[in-house]
Amino acid sequence: MPQTLKTHTLGCKVNQYETEFVRQGLTSAGYRDAADGEAADLCIVNTCTVTSEGDSKSRQVIRRLARDNPDGRIVVMGCYATRDPGELAKLPNVVEVVTD
Repeated sequence: MPQTLKTHTLGCKVNQYETEFVRQGLTSAGYRDAADGEAADLCIVNTCTVTSEGDSKSRQVIRRLARDNPDGRIVVMGCYATRDPGELAKLPNVVEVVTD
């Protein structure tokens, strides 16, 4: 059975492109997009840090994904991940923080 995947993007069009690039790579490797309401094995969050509100929204998304996908692994990437990887690594279910 293929692993399931959820992605969430905050911020600019560059982040949207990057998330889609990663999603396509993972689906090519055998992952499939999780259906609505289905728990995911892997969650990718592409963060934004333009404002403190962006940081807050990124943390909220990560916590919600951890709650909704209790057995899922969360990988965080993007501007916020690069600026403060240690803070994001402490959030629930985060297994990897990818920096630029």
